Amino acid sequence: MLDITDVSLTPHRCTLIPFEAVRSKSWSLVHSRWMEHVAPKTLVRLAILIVPTTKAHAARLLGGVETPMRTVVPAVNLVHVPKPNLPKSTTQNLDRTVDAAQEKAAVLLAMQMGHLVAVVHPSGGVERHLDSGTPTTPRAASTSQAEPVLGKPTDAPPTGAVTKDGNCGASNGNTVCGNWPNGGCCSMYGSCGDTTAHCGDGCQSGPCLGPAVIPAPGPSPAPAAKVPGALKVVGQAGVPAMHAGLLPNGRVVFLDKVENYTQIKLGNGQFAYSAEYDPATNKAVGLGYKTNAFCSGGAFLADGRFVSIGGNAPLEFIDPTVGDGFTAIRYLSRSSTDASQNGKAWSEPGNKIASARWYASVQTMPDSTLFVASGSLNGLDPTVKKNNNPTYEILDAQGISSGKNVPMDILSKTQPYYMYPFIHLLNNGNLFVFASKSAQIFNVGTNAIVKELPDLPGDHRTYPNTGGSVLLPLRSSNGYAPDVIICGGGAYQDITSPTDASCGRMQPLAADPKWELDSMPEGRGMVEGTLLPDGTVIWVNGCNSGAQGFGVAKNPTLEVLIYDPAKPLGQRFTTGPSSGIARLYHSVAVLLLDGTLLIAGSNPVEQPVLKPVPNQTPSEDYVTEFRVEIYTPPYLSKGAARPTGITISSKSLKANGTKFNIKFTAPAGVKAVQVSLYHGGFVTHSLHMNHRMIVLDHTGFKANTAAQSLTVTMPPNHNVAHAGPYVIYVMADGVPGVGQFVSVT
Repeated sequence: MLDITDVSLTPHRCTLIPFEAVRSKSWSLVHSRWMEHVAPKTLVRLAILIVPTTKAHAARLLGGVETPMRTVVPAVNLVHVPKPNLPKSTTQNLDRTVDAAQEKAAVLLAMQMGHLVAVVHPSGGVERHLDSGTPTTPRAASTSQAEPVLGKPTDAPPTGAVTKDGNCGASNGNTVCGNWPNGGCCSMYGSCGDTTAHCGDGCQSGPCLGPAVIPAPGPSPAPAAKVPGALKVVGQAGVPAMHAGLLPNGRVVFLDKVENYTQIKLGNGQFAYSAEYDPATNKAVGLGYKTNAFCSGGAFLADGRFVSIGGNAPLEFIDPTVGDGFTAIRYLSRSSTDASQNGKAWSEPGNKIASARWYASVQTMPDSTLFVASGSLNGLDPTVKKNNNPTYEILDAQGISSGKNVPMDILSKTQPYYMYPFIHLLNNGNLFVFASKSAQIFNVGTNAIVKELPDLPGDHRTYPNTGGSVLLPLRSSNGYAPDVIICGGGAYQDITSPTDASCGRMQPLAADPKWELDSMPEGRGMVEGTLLPDGTVIWVNGCNSGAQGFGVAKNPTLEVLIYDPAKPLGQRFTTGPSSGIARLYHSVAVLLLDGTLLIAGSNPVEQPVLKPVPNQTPSEDYVTEFRVEIYTPPYLSKGAARPTGITISSKSLKANGTKFNIKFTAPAGVKAVQVSLYHGGFVTHSLHMNHRMIVLDHTGFKANTAAQSLTVTMPPNHNVAHAGPYVIYVMADGVPGVGQFVSVT
């Protein structure tokens, strides 16, 4: 007998129930986020139900599996079929004992006919039919890689009944918040609270504020950069680039979810879901892993290992060798000096996090522990709070969990926009945490909110309407005062959602921190910012309409934006070149050692699509993208001369104000130099977790001199530069030499 406890369906439409779930003893277990949106119909004794869809979509879900079986399974509409009209042939073979292989073959055949399949085995009587609202039995973890799609909000007049669980509005019986502890405003997705995400745009009831008192600015034209830089396609990623990071060997790791197609197969015959890409050769090699890394978080450990934390459920009908990733921790070791590690698979010794986390953010702390926050418990509807994990936990410096989950106020209050929050380590050891539109300073050691910061005007900024957030370069000249910028976002999770052109910039430790508002030339969701060694920020990727999720974005934003934080407000953005490649959901950007920016990814579909399929819902207009581009920034254009012959006196550096020496040959007529200590972090979903850059003080520079010897001072503590692998970039008149990895210990 096969088990159905892992069943899940795509929201708002039916999709494939895994073959392992063909036989079931109880219909009451078949709860899913899709079923929550189906109105109750006539009770029926269900057996096997086939819901029509496109043949192409069915084939992609199956991964091209074929079967010789010739039985015809008729089409039935799952939502509207009344009991008297249930075709006899639908149940003719399932009321007797049928082995799993036969049932699987029947499902395969139905899929080949162009149908999506839902299978429920009768248990000897009339089974419970589809429920609207919250199911009364616990729902199982997802075994589909579909994602919850919140959809365009709907309005209904409140009834006056007061919520009993903090859920409210049209999707929760039209209840109101009353005196709910988190606040009396009912947000557009039915959560009670008092932030501008609750009381501002979309507020359904309560003390709604109406339009923002300080509206976010709309798009602002930006001039073309005098030297825009250039984009060029250079290679193939091998796998969809959902997650990425620059490894100490100078290569880029791509990490993806379980797919029914990638460009690389492993030695066991399965497709690779991770790859190591060498920018020197533009070739990728496959890397194996043991657990599904779908939408994980991550960081570098102090010892240089790259870790991926959390993920999603197994898809054994695609790959039985990959297990459950919800609580998994994956480790990847690479070295700048030991090439024997290159190409080796992820290590998964079995360490687990304290609770399931899908869409968790990770921040390295001054003591080298990892702060792991947020995530979904099961991949299901985040408007149903029992699916959510608004807590944090701590992993030690070796990446081992403490085993304790700690509730976190800002995550609880910002549901359903609590996943993948923006987190930055500040120079006093506290954290800047941002979710939805809200921000706070948080002390992990005392588990206390140090300061509530003003909400950022504009739309939602975190998943599923993520913009991008960057901690701007830290310098001793202002005491390493943190300066954070957040750009882009969107109104709601649907393909019709407008996107936000505005940016907010704040110094969170200022005496009276306020958002300074700026704007990009167009609204952009899924836009991500990457620091360059000269301190400018390159913004790439994203969409002008829609949100994160499968098939819910359109109008890709193709233009590179260059942001110079040192210029006056209103003059900071210029435009670079435009790509011919749509980079939507699951795209990445990573700075390489040579100072160029690698751009990869876009996989906005549940399983890979190699050619657009028009007129699909969700949309399949945009394909799975394997091409890798390199953006060459302005500082390397027109044959700019680099510093060369760079030697660093020690590759093991301490963040305690100690000094080290750098020698190099400067270009002729050099007028100024800069030394940047750069950490690229873990890149996914427009977040660059732990991304930071420190401009290091130095002495000994001699203008107009070729041979240079600098004495360089390290940051004063690990609040400014946490432990882990960094890259040293030497800049001569704004042009970087090739970076070298060092270890901050």
